Amino acid sequence: LDLLGRKVLGDGGTKLRKFGGLIQAFVEAETGNADLKEFVGPLGELGIKVSKFTMEIGMKGMQNPDEVGAAAVDYLRVVGHLVYAYFFARMAKVALEKQNSGDPFYKAKLTTARFYFAKLLPEVESLFVTARAGLKPLAEMDEALF
Repeated sequence: LDLLGRKVLGDGGTKLRKFGGLIQAFVEAETGNADLKEFVGPLGELGIKVSKFTMEIGMKGMQNPDEVGAAAVDYLRVVGHLVYAYFFARMAKVALEKQNSGDPFYKAKLTTARFYFAKLLPEVESLFVTARAGLKPLAEMDEALF
């Protein structure tokens, strides 16, 4: 709740937009780099989705503040994936530039980035679904039924 309620919505999304600007600048700078396509494409798409998703949750929160709490954990995980995707894409860029150095460190970084984008980043789609489920599934059970 702290990230979404106080830090993102609390400042009108200013910090998130600033971070989104870093991502957008990186994506725009590397869009023509065919070697980075597998990283830059998904990163750019996720950045756009997170921006729209934040607005969506903010609008729901204006109607009912408890909606923010209902989405907070899933939102935290989505933003965490955005951060990791950005960092892994940047690491992949460096690793690709230095892959012929003979240092296995760069091969490991590139392999790890590919693993992250293929196996972990797709989790965000289910997180969008569960966050959008909203307050109702959390609040509809009567206290007496516990």
